[in-house]
Amino acid sequence: MSSSDLASAWLLVVLCAVSGAYCLRQVRRSGGAAAGEAVMAFGMALMAVPLGDRDGWQALALGAVFCAAALHGVWLLRGGAHHAHHLVGSLAMAYMALTAAGYGHGGGPSLVTGLLLLYFAGYVLLGGARLVAAGGGAQGSYPVASAELSRACRLAMGMGMLAMLLMM
Repeated sequence: MSSSDLASAWLLVVLCAVSGAYCLRQVRRSGGAAAGEAVMAFGMALMAVPLGDRDGWQALALGAVFCAAALHGVWLLRGGAHHAHHLVGSLAMAYMALTAAGYGHGGGPSLVTGLLLLYFAGYVLLGGARLVAAGGGAQGSYPVASAELSRACRLAMGMGMLAMLLMM
């Protein structure tokens, strides 16, 4: 792994960990609504740690955690289709973990990877547009609303997911 790849990986770890810490802070304020996002962000941070060649057990453990998160995502769908993103994110993380363990494709990008790249690229573009629209074009206005910070965290996690998929 080159030094620029290593620096990019650690920047992704920091970005995801900070997003997770913010979501965890929001859990205390909102009564648990951001718990799924906190779990996903910390899981993304853990998965992005540059360990070189991952042993099978590490990736399998991460895969099991994200499969459990996917089951939780299915449970959340009872509350409406707007929870589908949590399910897609959990399944994408499980897919990446199992692929890293050698249980996935071996010859170039797969159809699943391509579909996930399209989904998260669209999510990031739409999330960025919504964040800009929510800001109303005001630059440097403080304090920033909690809803805008939540959108920014979701956008950062979407970009992190996109980066991890691109590194596959």
